[in-house]
Amino acid sequence: MDVLPMFPLGAVLLPGQPLPLQLFEPRYLAMLRDVAAGDGRFGVVLIERGFEVGGGDQRFAIGCVASIEQVRLMPGGRVGLLARGQERIEVVDWLSDDPYPRAEVRRLPDLTWAADDAPGLAATEATVRRALSVMSEYRQDVWPADVELADDSVTRAWQLAWIAPLGALDQLTLLGSASVSELLHTTARLTSEALELLPLQSPDKPD
Repeated sequence: MDVLPMFPLGAVLLPGQPLPLQLFEPRYLAMLRDVAAGDGRFGVVLIERGFEVGGGDQRFAIGCVASIEQVRLMPGGRVGLLARGQERIEVVDWLSDDPYPRAEVRRLPDLTWAADDAPGLAATEATVRRALSVMSEYRQDVWPADVELADDSVTRAWQLAWIAPLGALDQLTLLGSASVSELLHTTARLTSEALELLPLQSPDKPD
């Protein structure tokens, strides 16, 4: 078991995913000082109820370790931070939030590639790229459909999960995948469902 500083967010962090943050609350500025003086790692979990600012929130148990890549000072005492998702974790016990959230966590197993995952990877990639192409006509906050992905197959599977145009709860489901096959199948299914619902969410968009 490890004890990690924790950052509850209104978003999910997946392995390999970039995480840009702006820190301004004193508790998280204190956390950043401690993390930067240590190994540069903290945990990220999705808020179940409540808000990012002010504390008092309830949190989901499954999360992801974030590793700091860049830090820059900003006007008004804010700090810009770029981190990246690493291994998955599960919170075993929440510790005191004083001076910032901390938790005892255990590492979840890394997903491993199997030869018969290849067709699923190709099919899921086709589904995600098609969805990004279609949704780019409705939304500006989606990845380009031709975004370049990693050569490593497991890394590529996680990339498809975090570029897919899905909400936080869907991404939380993906974070809990027990295998690459499950990750790919669920990414494709949730992406297809999101694409089917798109006309209902944007009824005034012309054909």
